[in-house]
Amino acid sequence: MTTDRLSIYLTETRTWFEACIPSIFQSAEITPKLKQAMLYSLQAGGKRIRPILLFATLHLLNKDKMIGLSTALGLEMIHTYSLIHDDLPAMDDDDLRRGKPTNHVIFGEGTAVLAGDALLTAAFEVIAKDPHLDTQTKSKVLGMLAEAAGPEGMVGGQEDDLEAEGHTLQLDDLISIHRRKTGKLIRFSVEVGAVLANATELQTESLIRYSEHIGLAFQIGDDILDIIGDEEKIGKPVGSDLTNNKSTYVSLLGMDGAKEKLEQQVSAAIASLREIGLEDSLLAEFATYLLHRTH
Repeated sequence: MTTDRLSIYLTETRTWFEACIPSIFQSAEITPKLKQAMLYSLQAGGKRIRPILLFATLHLLNKDKMIGLSTALGLEMIHTYSLIHDDLPAMDDDDLRRGKPTNHVIFGEGTAVLAGDALLTAAFEVIAKDPHLDTQTKSKVLGMLAEAAGPEGMVGGQEDDLEAEGHTLQLDDLISIHRRKTGKLIRFSVEVGAVLANATELQTESLIRYSEHIGLAFQIGDDILDIIGDEEKIGKPVGSDLTNNKSTYVSLLGMDGAKEKLEQQVSAAIASLREIGLEDSLLAEFATYLLHRTH
């Protein structure tokens, strides 16, 4: 369920952002098959939640979205590389992603690995060449993104998630994994928006708390949809967490408990925005949307 305002913003921003994606490689001399594999996954659709959160943060702080475009492109490239690698036989071994064959199914495992590697490294190049940011700001953004995506962030969370397969985790351990695996890039999306907009310390701290709550809410929602979601809407088979013997919020708390936990995280996210007078903003509406999303 989305309000008209949020629905229009999500649609218009996603459409504009996706139209910008091909520009990344226009002047690059890339081996054709590798370029095709990179663009295949990068243009495969999806919600574009991370870039949209960045742009929404800039919007609420009265800044032009163009100052965040290169960062948003780099962020989406890193998110996409992680999905390519997640789908590989050595990890989740998935044949479908967003309703389409996964990268390795189309291009082979070797090229899929290299396409992910290429997206990861090119992401930092895109930001480093951003004409809208000064050198000091680029350095800060690159450092933040490397930390969010690397061994202390997404990759570290993914490793712990792999190690946890076949084991029943404590709730605190599951939260720790997801704060890094899913939450760090979502936090980056909002926090970097605050940095680019020169937000006050109070605004930044409240926005960071908001982002951490919606990061967990997003993952809890994914766990719920893995059980009760519509496979056609999700774009991949439901029940994959059960197949891979993973601990989830549903397996630890039950369906009702997981839904209650989701509501708690959404309420806490909105409370964080209330501290800076943004409880009626697009970001607040996005948090509420997480209660009702179907994909």
